[in-house]
Amino acid sequence: MTQEQCTHRNNVQSSEKPHVYKVGIYGWRKRCLYFFVLLLMILILVNLALTIWILKVMNFTIDGMGNLRITEKGLKLEGDSEFLQPLYAKEIQSRPGSPLLLQSSKNVSINILNGKNQLVTQLIAGSSGVRARGKMLEVKSSTGKLLFSADDQEVVVGAERLRVTGAEGAVFSNSVETPHVRAEPFKELRLESPTRSLYMEAPKGIQILAEAGDIQATCRSDLRLESKDGEINLDARRIRLLRLPEGKASPSGTTSRQTVYEVCVCPNGKLFLSQAGKGSTCQISNNVCL
Repeated sequence: MTQEQCTHRNNVQSSEKPHVYKVGIYGWRKRCLYFFVLLLMILILVNLALTIWILKVMNFTIDGMGNLRITEKGLKLEGDSEFLQPLYAKEIQSRPGSPLLLQSSKNVSINILNGKNQLVTQLIAGSSGVRARGKMLEVKSSTGKLLFSADDQEVVVGAERLRVTGAEGAVFSNSVETPHVRAEPFKELRLESPTRSLYMEAPKGIQILAEAGDIQATCRSDLRLESKDGEINLDARRIRLLRLPEGKASPSGTTSRQTVYEVCVCPNGKLFLSQAGKGSTCQISNNVCL
């Protein structure tokens, strides 16, 4: 190639303009992008405003939310709280000087489970009453003294006095062991067994005392006073034995009507009356002993 041809080619290339390629989004694509960015900013502002409003209404703070406060010992609730699901807690207590109120429209149940997730103790307070279930029930005073205890074997009343104020008194299907039974002042004390027998036993002695009234023992069959090693004393100014049978004197005895009788005792211990005479008439009227 000659020098003139090279010069001509360079002049032609220098005379041509360079091509410029545009990079970016233009037209309707650009407008759509700006619209979505603006919409996203609006949503962010609305979301931020709603978050601030929720925090303000629910009273969110560093210590907790609303009436719920997070402390070192656990959670602290102020005011009324409603639980829609079961509550699991190690300890529930009220504020110092304030009562603890548990309220439910149906019932309040307290269940104690063992390590095998089996129910061992249960307390249910409902509209029909209060029911408790467990191996043992104890009630103690503020000083730790046992007031009441119940289990499968026995029921223990540790109070100094057990008072029964019902009109029908107390009914026991089995035996009762107590050192003292007495009625309220100016009230009657009645020990009664309507269909069975009534036994009173003591290793040392039984004392029946009525300081301002009478003592009455009534039974349908036999009333027995028995002392195996001692004696039975009837100590009173007057002793009345009513409805004793009257022995009939033999024809050889006196036939005049008497108003004075003597009390006779049969060999089997039966008592009867016999018309008094100058001497004993028990042998004459001993037909009652037959």
